[in-house]
Amino acid sequence: MTIDIKAEVSAVQQIGAVPKILDVVGRMTGMGYVAIARVTSNQWVCCAVRDDINFGLAEGGELQVETTICNEIRQHGKTVVINDVETDGAFCNHPTPAMYGFRSYISAPIVLSDGTIWGTLCAIDPKPRDLGKPEILGSFQLLSELIAAQLELNQRLEQSQTDLQISQADLLDERRTSELREQFIGVLGHDLRNPLASVDAGMRLLLRHPGSQNASEIILSVQKSVLRMAGLVDNIMDFARGRLGGALTIKRDATQPLTPVLEHVIAELESAWPNVAIEAAIDVEEPVNCDRNKMGQLFSNLLGNAVTYGDQGRPVRVSARTIDGMFELAVANYGPPISDKAMENLFKPYTRGDRPSQQGLGLGLYIASQIAKAHGGILRVSSEPEETRFVFEMPQGA
Repeated sequence: MTIDIKAEVSAVQQIGAVPKILDVVGRMTGMGYVAIARVTSNQWVCCAVRDDINFGLAEGGELQVETTICNEIRQHGKTVVINDVETDGAFCNHPTPAMYGFRSYISAPIVLSDGTIWGTLCAIDPKPRDLGKPEILGSFQLLSELIAAQLELNQRLEQSQTDLQISQADLLDERRTSELREQFIGVLGHDLRNPLASVDAGMRLLLRHPGSQNASEIILSVQKSVLRMAGLVDNIMDFARGRLGGALTIKRDATQPLTPVLEHVIAELESAWPNVAIEAAIDVEEPVNCDRNKMGQLFSNLLGNAVTYGDQGRPVRVSARTIDGMFELAVANYGPPISDKAMENLFKPYTRGDRPSQQGLGLGLYIASQIAKAHGGILRVSSEPEETRFVFEMPQGA
């Protein structure tokens, strides 16, 4: 198969969010060269690039495909991560890093809906990088999925405009979906950038002053940023899967206790917010037939929301119990009530509370409501002048 280079580069360049994607990857990983490559059995073509290390390969440039690790990814379909070639057991003797002069590498396949591997989202750097963090891997793979979805969407739009087989209403819906994906990528780049910058600044301070009296405060700040990034990644991945045609899936398991999951979430929030008191009363008659990971995510979103918007001088109150065949989880905080306007859109995506300065994607409560729905339960909220209270209920043996 011979690639029409101009057509492939044009197809990628038509995705307006591509510069944002490349910028997000560069900032998130620290990698100096980031590219979207079209890869076949006999060609490797650069379709979009962000080059901060003067690697020298621009849009339309080609590499001999057999000399690239992307060619191996095209065959096995898995993400490859190399923090440091010199210490990597699988790649320390691989010819490609020496040929192109890099020590760190990350690449994920861009897979179309029929399973075909179109190409890769890849990045290299002459310096070692720490690329194995879950938030980096999750975000990197998510961005490759978004590229694949946008390529297919643009192809369908072009085909429909040529053949006139899709009605104007369908075309408008496709365009709105495309705009939503563009908005999603932009928000991802903006909101992940701040906690990443916080982690970077904190680690630089620790490296310069390892014995500083403020080390514990810096570490707490870094932990808080990492926790927020992990929450963002969890939420945006669930949201993206739903918007890209998938569905929120749950895996129920009644053999493992739920209480340790709830206690772990509380411990995480207490570590990230040491100045906020959390009062917990957990009285759960095990087992609870649920997806424990998703239930932890729901609880973390509710608890994080209460800590963020509540009066931090007063405790957040948590209760979990089983009663009359039902499992009930409640999170309450003191502070100003939610306004009627905010309440109308509280469980919709990209919705924040009454404080516009608060960071985040505005997906936490939306994802929590979707997890509740997937479990056959309901998530309710009441907000009075003194207390805001979220309550999740579901049949214990659902």
